[in-house]
Amino acid sequence: MSRHVLLVGLPGVGKSAVGRLVAEELPAPLLDIDSILVRQMGMPVAQIFGMVGEPRFRAMERDAVETARAREPAVIVPGGGWAAQPGQVDAARRDCLLIYLKCTPATAVRRAEQGEVRPLVAGASDPVERIKSLLAAREPFYKLADYEVASDAKPTAAVAREVVQLARQHGGW
Repeated sequence: MSRHVLLVGLPGVGKSAVGRLVAEELPAPLLDIDSILVRQMGMPVAQIFGMVGEPRFRAMERDAVETARAREPAVIVPGGGWAAQPGQVDAARRDCLLIYLKCTPATAVRRAEQGEVRPLVAGASDPVERIKSLLAAREPFYKLADYEVASDAKPTAAVAREVVQLARQHGGW
């Protein structure tokens, strides 16, 4: 029986891009939690975040991940703050292969600036310092993942290949 592949890491690390490639390769459904919430709410994540606040957003995110975990095995990509919510990593460990995509704060900021606005980074006077503080708070939770894949100096496809290999060796794919 295959387990879900669940990617954790900083905003901007490439979870969505890697997740897309991993889902294609396995093949498996891709459940990108931010995208699901955007569809449900009809607005971008930054706007949802601003409208409902971080605690309510995190509750919505937790519910969406639980719903995703109840489905057939998939590649699940929650937002960067999901793993830091108390009990989430431990709960997911039962049916997910957790993989921490790791990169430096500078790389995360550079990648984040090329994509969608990240609510906790937007407007920061020093985005790298902001990401460093997020990493300091969240990395203890990220490190609870089953495996760590460095994504700094590698193309997205190479990171995805490593994740697929882990899924096949340890996730039953």
